[in-house]
Amino acid sequence: MPSWVATEEGVEAAEYSVWVTDEQLRPIEGVDLSVVPTHRRLAALPPPKPSGWVAQPDPQRRGGTVVHDSACRSATGGGKELGALEALDALMRPGATACHECAAAEILIPALELGKGYG
Repeated sequence: MPSWVATEEGVEAAEYSVWVTDEQLRPIEGVDLSVVPTHRRLAALPPPKPSGWVAQPDPQRRGGTVVHDSACRSATGGGKELGALEALDALMRPGATACHECAAAEILIPALELGKGYG
């Protein structure tokens, strides 16, 4: 899955790891999955903290929306939690802006530019 990271020079591709269950793994022909590290799932684990993006009403513009990184200090007080594609969709709506106090503008605006001409 493509992923991007904001750097001082701009946005660049990034690699990351994810946790999956054994039901989510599918064999790949010619690939030995026996070397993949495994961990037993503990039943009492709390649900993961949401990550991604948050859309909130814009306090400066009636009917507007601001999309924040979920860790943004300006995103306090609720809002709708969004995945990456939902955040991009939200920014394409009239009156929507990306927060400039967090990584939202640095990451999402270039991603929107990459998608121009494909829809």
